[in-house]
Parts: sequence; structure tokens; C-alpha cells
Amino acid sequence: MTIDVTDFRPSSKAKRIIDLLLKNGATDCLFVGGCVRDFLLGIRSKDYDIEIHGLPYEKIVSVLRPFFRVDLVGQSFGTVKVDNRIDLSIPRSESKAGSGHRGFEISTDPNLDLRSAFARRDFTINAIGLRLDGSLVDPFDGKGDIERKILRAPTEAFCEDPLRVLRGMQFAARFGFEMEPRTVELCRNVRQEFVTLSPERVWTEWFKWATKGRFPSKGLRILQDTGWIGCFPEIAALVGVPQNPVYHPEGDAFDHTCLTRAAAVGIADAMNLDKQERAILFLAALSHDFGKPATTILNEKGNWASPNHAHEGVEPARAFLERMRSPHWAIEHVVPLVREHLAHIFLPKGEYPQDHVVRRLATRLVPSNIRMWTALCRSDALGCGDGKPRHNVDSWEEIATKLEVRENKPVPLLQGRDLILLGVAPGPEMGAILAQAYEAQLDGVFTDHTGAVEWATSRELSAVAQR
Repeated sequence: MTIDVTDFRPSSKAKRIIDLLLKNGATDCLFVGGCVRDFLLGIRSKDYDIEIHGLPYEKIVSVLRPFFRVDLVGQSFGTVKVDNRIDLSIPRSESKAGSGHRGFEISTDPNLDLRSAFARRDFTINAIGLRLDGSLVDPFDGKGDIERKILRAPTEAFCEDPLRVLRGMQFAARFGFEMEPRTVELCRNVRQEFVTLSPERVWTEWFKWATKGRFPSKGLRILQDTGWIGCFPEIAALVGVPQNPVYHPEGDAFDHTCLTRAAAVGIADAMNLDKQERAILFLAALSHDFGKPATTILNEKGNWASPNHAHEGVEPARAFLERMRSPHWAIEHVVPLVREHLAHIFLPKGEYPQDHVVRRLATRLVPSNIRMWTALCRSDALGCGDGKPRHNVDSWEEIATKLEVRENKPVPLLQGRDLILLGVAPGPEMGAILAQAYEAQLDGVFTDHTGAVEWATSRELSAVAQR
């Protein structure tokens, strides 16, 4: 099969590498994996993987070293990295020798036939080769699966690496694909091997789900269909948790979470959030109702309610992220967003919060901020699925902007140097006075530096420090 490769534009460096290897005995050089998949999906790829047939590892290295920086990053796997950007590999076969995604015996074979070489890949959409002349090597109809929007395992060897289930989860979220029934069953068969996966590798797949997923619910539904949702008990607990249909006609807490996370995509786009901010928002959207399973009750009116679920969701959210070795920045930003995601609902829609309420919210959200909080609250409202007006945060954001606390908490107006001029020596007494001053500032007792100094001078400072 040959396709028009007009829009496939590998770098001149990649072309030069292929030219050198073919001239030195390689029998075939194919672009493989994600760069081919993305090309067929109409996505521009910056990274290239090239599979080399007919040359042993040492020969590849010797041919390229005079011209490029060659790093032997995976000699036992038959892989080479050129100039820290282009990955080269020779065909290899793998056989299961233990549990987990590392329990393999690997054998490299530069003369392995193409079908056998591609059979080891995770999904058919990644088991496609493309030559510079436009000819495709597609032994498992990966191109057809891309057109059908299907995730399908090439062979039963899929089961040898349980991490592939989570790769399927994030691929579904990124591309909007469904997983076909046979592959779902293969995923179910390796459910018990989740415990063999390193938390860091699990986090890598969730991070891709959180930063690249434009169809996040597709990924979450795959976890549900395959039974792997049970590997993440905080998410699994949301399934079947009832909600008041007046406010949540969309279904249970899991359905609401799926819709909230989906809504966050459009909000992140509109706000032009960077990669780290998108991860924070999307993980907060995923975990914002982790407190509902433990708090949902039938209230005195006979309605389902989840009192205090925002606060009760803090520890499950933290546990979920810590178990995957999420980076510190993710945990510390997501947790306050989860805790405060209902901070606005006491105020009727369209009314303005008092200044001191907004200042205190900005302080409680640190290290996150009101800008990210409003993004989560808007996602949460859209996650109700019926399009009806909900408590919104426009007025909160307007006040935060006026007070200059949309991005950060209020800057303390009274400083230690002010107290030194008033005769207070550095030490615990000064710290206590500054803490009292900041509380007064948040309450609006003073709003500028002059007012802060006047507040300090109007008090018996030693008495203030002892209160």
C-alpha cells in the first residue's frame, strides 16, 4: 500500500540517517509508532522512531557516529538515540519470563520479518511502518482501525505487558477511540498484574490522559469496561453513588465526573492554559467529588445529598495522587481546589461576594489561585449536563480582579521593617503582630500601606502580640 506522503515531513536529519544506513547495508528503514499514527490522524509529530532491518546494532552505531551524537540508551533493547531526538531500533522479539511490564526476555534480530516485528507492538494503530517513498507496511490493518476509531491488540502478546491497558486508556482519551471487545477481554485477563506496575509508569499514562486527552471520558469508560477502574478505588467508588436529579440529571457521581472532566477541555482551551495548568485542572476535575461516596445520604426531605463532600474529598484526592508518585506541584495545587470547589454556592447566582470573603478564598487556595478555581467551578457546573444556569463564579472573578488577588493571595501590607521603625524588635513578638495584621488586612480593616501603619500605631503592640 502506498499513500501520499506530501504532508509527512520528517527532518532532513532523519532522511540523512536513513540514507546513510541504506547505503551501508540496511535492507529496510521504516518510520514506526507514534509518528506514523499521528501522520495518519493529521497530527504533526516532532519526534521520530525509525526501525532498521538488516544491520546489527554495532554496525548502526559505527555508521552514524562520525556524523551524529549517538547515545546507547537501550543497547539491551536494540535502541539508539541520535542527537537526543530521533530513536532508532532494530527488530526484536519478546517472551514472557515473569510478571509485570518488565518480565520479558528480549531477543534482537535485525533479520526478523516485518509481521513478527510489528506483532510485539501494543495496538494496531502503532503497528504501522512508513517508508520515505510512501509505502506502508500495515500487517494488522492499523490504518483501517484508525479510520474506524478502534483500539485493537495486534495479537494475544498484548497481555505480556499490563501497562498497555493504561496506554489504551490514554489513547482513547487523546483520539476519541473505542476499544474493541476482544481487546477489552485481554485487558480483563491482566487485571491482577496491575500491582506489578511501577507507580511512576502509571503516573506517566495518567499525565498523558491529563494533558493530551480531548476525549477524557473515553479513557475513563475503558477503565470501567475492562475492570481496571478497581485499580483506582477513589474513582471506582464514584460508580453508583446517587445524586439529586434536580441538580444532577446526568446520573451518578461517576457520570458527573466524566462530564466535568470533558467540560474542562473547552475551558482550558478558552483560558489558554499551559501544560502544567491543564494537568492541574484536569486532575482536579477528576478528583473533585472523591468525597461523595463517604458522605452521600438521603436527607430529611428524602433527597440525595452529600454534605461536606468537598472537605471530605481532600484525603482521597491526596491519596490517589500520592500513590502514583504524582509530582509535588500537582498534589499541592489539586488538593486546595478540591477542598474549595463549593466555596461559592452559598451566594445566589449573580450576587457579589464581599471583598473579605474573596481575599480569604485566595489565601486558602495557595499555591493555586482563584483563576484556576473558577476554571474548576465552571467545569463542575457544566458537568451537570443539562445546560441550566448554576451558581457561577463570574462575580467572584470580577471582585478578585478588582482586589488583584485572581492570580495570587493578597500581599501583606504591613512589613517587619514598619514594625522596626515603631520600636518592635525582630522575633516572636514581631511575628505575632504581623500575623494579626494580615488577618485584619484580609477582613478589610485597612487596604493600603498607610492604613496598615496606622492600624499598628493605634494599638499597644505588645498587647497585640500576646492576644
